[in-house]
Amino acid sequence: MVSDHSIFQAQILCQVVQGTHPECSIIMHFQEQEAECQEIIRSENQSTEAPGPPRWKGCLTEWDGVSCWEAAVIGQSRTMPCPEILQMFKKSKGLIQRNCTEAGWSSPSPPYYKACELDGTNKDTETKKGYFVTVKVLYTCGYSASLAALLLAIGIFSGFRKLHCTRNSIHIHFFTSFILRGAAVFIKDSVLFADESIDHCTMSTVNCKTAIVFFQYSVLANFYWLLVEGMYLQTLLLLTFTSDKRYFWWYILIGWGVPLLTVSVWIITRLQYDNKGCWDDYASLYWWVIKGPILFAIFVNFLIFLNVIRMLVQKIRSPDIGKNYKQQYMRLTKSTLLLIPLFGVHYVVFALFPEHIGVEARLYFELVLGSYQGFLVALLYCFLNGEVQAEIKRNWGKWQSSMESNVFNLESKESENLTLKGLSLGYCSFHRKLLPCTKK
Repeated sequence: MVSDHSIFQAQILCQVVQGTHPECSIIMHFQEQEAECQEIIRSENQSTEAPGPPRWKGCLTEWDGVSCWEAAVIGQSRTMPCPEILQMFKKSKGLIQRNCTEAGWSSPSPPYYKACELDGTNKDTETKKGYFVTVKVLYTCGYSASLAALLLAIGIFSGFRKLHCTRNSIHIHFFTSFILRGAAVFIKDSVLFADESIDHCTMSTVNCKTAIVFFQYSVLANFYWLLVEGMYLQTLLLLTFTSDKRYFWWYILIGWGVPLLTVSVWIITRLQYDNKGCWDDYASLYWWVIKGPILFAIFVNFLIFLNVIRMLVQKIRSPDIGKNYKQQYMRLTKSTLLLIPLFGVHYVVFALFPEHIGVEARLYFELVLGSYQGFLVALLYCFLNGEVQAEIKRNWGKWQSSMESNVFNLESKESENLTLKGLSLGYCSFHRKLLPCTKK
């Protein structure tokens, strides 16, 4: 039979599971509390084993999987509040009581999950488990579709010479960051959760840390290439006649270099000050080494978005701009309105909230919808791009003309051969009596 505190711990995990696995902070907290409690128990056992008459009759200190119950005499009761770490989920003032009897400690009353108001039942646990399994299936499909679309888009931009320009080069790097992010999610899940018998919270191997480092770098690179896209768009509007190549290497440095520097600093701090577990505990203070630059990129990109919209509106309303230019800016406005809010604004919504606020909504936005970002980016930047479509049609028509020309040449050659053969046969028939055509 499953104990009350086992159900209670399962409910805790269901309430904190996210894409970044912060449930490890809960587990690590209970492990630290257990270690402290076991130290008290060992000291009590050493004192009771000392020579001389027994000096204690009652219940010794006990760890029940959630709380540490101090020693008590028979007939005495102990009362404990809900664990402090659970206050982040619900400000519960519930109390749990246990009595010391001659048979030992009694069961917690009321059970933890009732006293702490976490609605812990086996049915709820299974329901939430099914929900997380569904989320995993959805984001697996999303990242798979994104990877396929992004690889095809990179192939198109790289394969057609007329599409080689600074703008599309930036798009290729942007696509690559999405590919790395999707691959990092699959790698992290396979390393940390492929074997259910392994506790990923206590696992501390080189492989799992490498997977987390790669994941963090990919996420950072994705955010900073999103920032580069916003910066490039703003540069086009501000500096119409500037050379794109002049800033290209700065974009490379921002998109790949800043994440590399950030992750390097984070690795050093974790190795020096917090080298525990698999480094996927986001409750750590050193998580801000990663989170800080991400928040910076999100808010800067949001400000760029507002500024770009302002400039586009001014240019469109200007009476000096011709009709063709207005159509161009209208298309630019549509793409801006589609892309930047879709891939940036929703991050602003959750950026300032603690990790435990809006868990299910955050899970849906960051994992499910986030997994399809790469597909939408490839669709909007490449597949629906008029320039790309025109180039594909041009090359398709050129290929069809080449094929038709080859077929026509082949048919002409065959017709010529048949004509020559007919003439030859006629000539042989006419002069059969004079000279045989073939030697027998």
